[in-house]
Amino acid sequence: MHQYNDEYFMTQALREAKDAYADGEIPVGAVLVINNKIIVRAHNQVERLNDPTAHAEILAVTSACSYLGAKYLPDATLYVTIEPCHMCAGALYWSKLQRVVFGARDVKQGYHFFYGAKNPFHPKTEITNEILAEEGAQLMKDFFRERR
Repeated sequence: MHQYNDEYFMTQALREAKDAYADGEIPVGAVLVINNKIIVRAHNQVERLNDPTAHAEILAVTSACSYLGAKYLPDATLYVTIEPCHMCAGALYWSKLQRVVFGARDVKQGYHFFYGAKNPFHPKTEITNEILAEEGAQLMKDFFRERR
């Protein structure tokens, strides 16, 4: 089996973010990986679903739990293009992920805004950040620039 790395999976999450952008959604994308295999792809669908909780991370966790028939994901890694918000950090805490890997920091809505340096995820969850951060940040800048 081919071993992929964080950059590969983040590139896949960025593809999801670009799909969100094309749909008029805030461009955040996510993929959930178990055993080096993507089992879920998701992107923001707040506008499409008229649901403020339809963030990429929430949709990815919900889909993965449904697919696996489990409420916890201790063997999974979630790759998300932007730092999770306060709401998503709570959902990720309860899903007990093995790892959370994100791209760009979100200085206005990211979990650091609420938690500071404290880890908001499950104590066993490993955090890796700033993977392909510039690409995710640029998508966000372009998206909001177009709408102003």
